[in-house]
This record gives sequence, structure tokens and C-alpha cells, in this order.
Amino acid sequence: MNFFLTLVLTGVSVGSVYALIATGLNLSFWTTRTLNFGQGSIMMLCSFGFAFMVTNRVSLPVAIGVCFVVSALIGVVVERLTVRPALKRGGGSMGWVVSTLGLGILIQGLAAKFFGSQAVAFPEILFSVRDSVRIAGVAFSLQYAVVIAITLTVILSLELFLRHSRLGHAVRAVSEDAEFARVQGIPVDLIVVSSFVASSLLAALAGLLAAQIGGTVDSSFGFDLVLLGFVAGVLGGMGSSAGALFGGIALGIITKLVGGYISTAAEHGIAFALLMLILALLPNGFFGRNEVRRA
Repeated sequence: MNFFLTLVLTGVSVGSVYALIATGLNLSFWTTRTLNFGQGSIMMLCSFGFAFMVTNRVSLPVAIGVCFVVSALIGVVVERLTVRPALKRGGGSMGWVVSTLGLGILIQGLAAKFFGSQAVAFPEILFSVRDSVRIAGVAFSLQYAVVIAITLTVILSLELFLRHSRLGHAVRAVSEDAEFARVQGIPVDLIVVSSFVASSLLAALAGLLAAQIGGTVDSSFGFDLVLLGFVAGVLGGMGSSAGALFGGIALGIITKLVGGYISTAAEHGIAFALLMLILALLPNGFFGRNEVRRA
């Protein structure tokens, strides 16, 4: 029973990272119906850069601030150079998929060039791996607890922002009908760019949290995580914050149970098999909804 509870608690923590990534993907999906598949490289660059700066005695607040600023700038670049040109072509162009992946691969290559391809230890930010609390007789890492708390706070705050602020209402208006929102005087272009900036900031935060759990980071860090975040988003229903949280935690628990009782090598395979099954039964995910398009 203790082993089962340990796997579940670990799954909730890892799943919280997936949920945070899925929420970041949702932000660009709301405003442009596109996804930034280069999110994994942003996670890697932020985590690698943070580890590099702290190793060279840069203070934690400064290192985190630099990571967030760089990630925000990358978000602007992604929207301006990879997504907007593809959307302007119209005709249902999917060029943004290749463009965002290409930019991500470029960032990954540059990081390998300047930081090296060897894994480096990620510094402990708030708690060490030895710090824990006991839940039902099971030791639960405080690092894991912080990941869960931050994810819940971010997703709840985002949902409250979207529902109860003027800017949040503007984002929802752009999501429903960008052209009508533009006619109403809403700065659609600014909101679209802001959504990519916020998406990149969430990716940076998810990267720091995931690296803290894993303890190391290398130039390939983040690619698998963004795929699993995408799976979590689809399971819950793309465009739904509640769906991102549900999908992430459910996926985290399932993968950890599979890894604990069957094989760690089967974790990702089971995740994608689950994705195919859910899409066959629920094409819009658990919390997704059908979209109505006016002719």
C-alpha cells in the first residue's frame, strides 16, 4: 500500500508539470488555434541557463529574472517569425507546426554548442531532496509539494483572471471571434503576442520545476515533457484550464503506476496509447467542447 501511495503522490507531482505545460499550450491555442511545439526548448534553455548562472554565483532572484525575460522575448519571436507568417497565408496552413519545431531545434542546437551536451546538476532552489513530510506513513518530498502548490496557484489564478478581469474578457473575445473583437476596438495583435509571451513564461516555470524534480538538465531536456504536456492537454480537452489540470495529473499518475508495476520503458508508450483511446471515444477530450463556426 505504501508503494502504491508513493507512486500516486509522485504521479500527482509530475502530472502537475504536465498540466502547467498543457496550460501554456492552451494560451496560444485560445488566441490563434496554434500550438508552440518549441516549448520544450524554452524549458531546456531556461533550466540550463539557470543552472549555469547559479553555478557562476549569480543570485537566485537575478537568475530567475533573466530566465523569464529571455523566455518572454522568445515568445515574441515565436509569434512574430513562426506563427504569424503561417497564419497570414490562410488556407488552413499548418506551416506553424514545422516553424515552431524548427525554432525549437535551433535553440536546442545553440544550447548544446554553448553549454555542451553533458548533463549538469540542477541547483536546489527551496528545498533539498532530503526535505520531506509524511503523508499516511509515506515520506513525501517537499520539492514535489512545492511543484503541486505552484501549479494549482498558477492555473487557478489564470482561470480567475480570464473570468473576472477586463483583459481576461478581451482574451476570451479574441478566442471566440478575433475579427469581431478587432471591430470592437480590442487590440487583437497585442493580445495574441501577450498570449505567446505568457505561454513561454509558463514553459520556463515548468522547466525549472521539472529540472528541480529530476535533479539534472541537458540540451535534450524538455522535448519529451512538451509531448506529454500536449497529451495531457488533449486528454483534458484543448482550451480548458480544468482539462489541462485533470489531464496532467491523470497522465502523471497513470505513467508512474505503469512504471512502478510494469516497466519504466512502457510509461510513454502507455501515455500515447491512452491518447489514441481517448480520442477514439471522446474526440474533444474530457472537458473539451465542440466549436461552432459561422459560414
